[in-house]
Amino acid sequence: MSDRPAAEGGAPVRSEFLPFARPSIGDREIEKVVETLKSGWLTVGPRTREFEAAVATYVGVERAAAVHSCTAGLHLAMILLGVGPGDEVILPALNFAAAPNMVIHLGARPVLVDVDPETLNVNGKIIEAAATEKTKLAIPVHFAGRPCPMDEILDAAEAGGFRVLGDGAHAIGADIGGRRVGSIAHATSFSFYVTKGITTGEGGIVTSPDPSIPERIGRLSLHGMSSDAWKRYTAHGPWYYEILEAGYKYNMNDVQAALGLCQLDQVDTFRDKRAKIAHAYRGGLADCDGVAVPPDFDGGRHAWHLYPIQVDGDALTIDRDQFIRCLLDEGIGVSVHFIPLHYHPFFRDCLGHEVGAFPVTESYFSRAVSLPIYPSMSEEDVADVIRAITKLLRHYKR
Repeated sequence: MSDRPAAEGGAPVRSEFLPFARPSIGDREIEKVVETLKSGWLTVGPRTREFEAAVATYVGVERAAAVHSCTAGLHLAMILLGVGPGDEVILPALNFAAAPNMVIHLGARPVLVDVDPETLNVNGKIIEAAATEKTKLAIPVHFAGRPCPMDEILDAAEAGGFRVLGDGAHAIGADIGGRRVGSIAHATSFSFYVTKGITTGEGGIVTSPDPSIPERIGRLSLHGMSSDAWKRYTAHGPWYYEILEAGYKYNMNDVQAALGLCQLDQVDTFRDKRAKIAHAYRGGLADCDGVAVPPDFDGGRHAWHLYPIQVDGDALTIDRDQFIRCLLDEGIGVSVHFIPLHYHPFFRDCLGHEVGAFPVTESYFSRAVSLPIYPSMSEEDVADVIRAITKLLRHYKR
């Protein structure tokens, strides 16, 4: 927007732009990646296996399978949980395209559901109401890093005869009822994309209380081979291998895993820094007319991958999109999570949902703004975000 708020002379809050997200990469990560590059072993190998074991221990399961993206993990987990042509898979309309795309690739049908207006997550009642005799799987998304109520979701799945795959893309480091996300659902896929709680640049991992699931995912992620190159081309095993099933090329590599091992050492520290920022946002914005902040979560630990506020257009003379443009003018990077699935042309045409089908999701989306929240933000950075928002609220108050 060209007209800056006049309340403070039109000068932006920040002269140096604050990005919406920034990875926390230190000297130790750089050293470990360089060390791996110098080792001569770059593909899947010892660092990948070490990373898998470390994530499994952290989550509280026996095994984990590293893959090249959360999407790949969702795909392979769906295969192992039996999703195929004619099946139905329940998942929220407030969602990214990864999971529903994989459902469609497997010949199944995504069944979209609305979310709880307070938590923005699905719950047991929502899933139970959408289940039919064709339901094979439910995929709850731990939106923004807030854990879904997994016990009631698993109860609904048991009653309906289907299984649960957690979308943990936002939720590394989160727990509920003393159990970490990744140890509760039949399987969970995490993301280590550059903006996530920890990063391997690109990458993901699948965990499960059933060790046979990550064991087989490990095989499927590398062509369905009986043994990987690390085992075949060292003293650990012979050159011979067999293709045991039709697999994919979805493996993580040792360069990514070296980065991931350093990041995993800091996952709780990163989460706690995000929580501190969330607490500061709540303190600075909770009593402001014109925006609503996320509710507290007292059932465990929130991962705070996102901090989504909601703009009250009735209280302001600008709408959400104008509010975002004003924040950008103030030097604050923001985003929106997510555009509802049925707003995208492909899913609208494929699934046949019209605007109005999911009122909670749609109402939230029309008001949603995700604020910067990452470990390297300083107290001054956080204060600048709060100052920019309160400045706009004063200037554009209806």
